[in-house]
Amino acid sequence: MLDVPFLPFCAFLGALGLLCVAMVGTWCQHWRGGFSLDGSSRTFNWHPVLMVMGLVVLYGAAALVYRIPNTWSGPKLPWKVLHGILALGAFVLTVLGLVAVFYFHNSQGTPNMYSLHSWMGLGTVLLFSCQWAAGFGAFLLPWAPSWLRALYKPIHVFFGSTILMLSVASCVSGINEKLFFSL
Repeated sequence: MLDVPFLPFCAFLGALGLLCVAMVGTWCQHWRGGFSLDGSSRTFNWHPVLMVMGLVVLYGAAALVYRIPNTWSGPKLPWKVLHGILALGAFVLTVLGLVAVFYFHNSQGTPNMYSLHSWMGLGTVLLFSCQWAAGFGAFLLPWAPSWLRALYKPIHVFFGSTILMLSVASCVSGINEKLFFSL
């Protein structure tokens, strides 16, 4: 197995995430006409940028927080709060991305849920919303008993990874769909 130092690898992943956002932003700015909030195709361009930034980059960073060696010892609360804040930021960007695409579709008279990408993306966002609410209730609120946290933790980890993979699959299918429709 490849032996790569963990923290430089995390820095590499962060740089790769920023590069993804920059490339999608450049694609939308230079080849798709830029950004606007007027209901035109430029309104739609917010959707891919916000979704990649939220569901791939910030959500991926939230997943990595518990893999950093500093989290393995010492108090867990600051890392839990950081994990929750990154996931909340991802949620806010995701909601803004959905608002942009629904506003664009409604302005143009286009049906909202017409493709596999639409349904896969909505399913991913719904799973992500449930995951965030359940994680907040189980791990950040003080009322949850330790047996419930222990029971829910492997489920939370499994669905966190699954949602991240679904996010990437939704992004790739959306970019492919947009490229296919522009042929």
